Amino acid sequence: MMPVTKAKQSEIEALADRLHSTAIHLLRLVRVQDAKSGIGPAQLSALSVIVFGGPISLNDLARAEQVRPPTMSRIVDGLEAGGLARRRAHPDDRRAVMIEATEKGTGILQKGRKLRVQFLASHLAGLSGAERDHIARAVAALQKALQTRPDTHASGKDQNLPQRRGGTG
Repeated sequence: MMPVTKAKQSEIEALADRLHSTAIHLLRLVRVQDAKSGIGPAQLSALSVIVFGGPISLNDLARAEQVRPPTMSRIVDGLEAGGLARRRAHPDDRRAVMIEATEKGTGILQKGRKLRVQFLASHLAGLSGAERDHIARAVAALQKALQTRPDTHASGKDQNLPQRRGGTG
């Protein structure tokens, strides 16, 4: 990382502040679409990690969601009760448990993602082609910035960047 002057640091922090505010507003907007799933935010978030990341241990899921394992166990209990996820023995260690999505859970999450994407696309459609190009470049730059930082996520990687199979959550 190159040294940054105080003036440049102030400019970077102002940009980060605007990005932070915009990200929060964006998440609030798409959360309205999430409510249509009938699943609470904590369960939906955990299910997203499971669906787009594949089977995962309870401890790793808790770490990814930044909660304690007992809390995650209750969240997974709810996902199981709704038929959205299931516990199974770890293939290499029968004492360990893996959490995996069911077809129903995968379907609900994919439908929810489609609704969010369509909702965002409807907002982007109101912009000019040049503005959408700017956003595309900004998204690529943000993805690059987040992928190069080891502290992006509690597990050491961001659970919702597109490098994960299946795309974002």
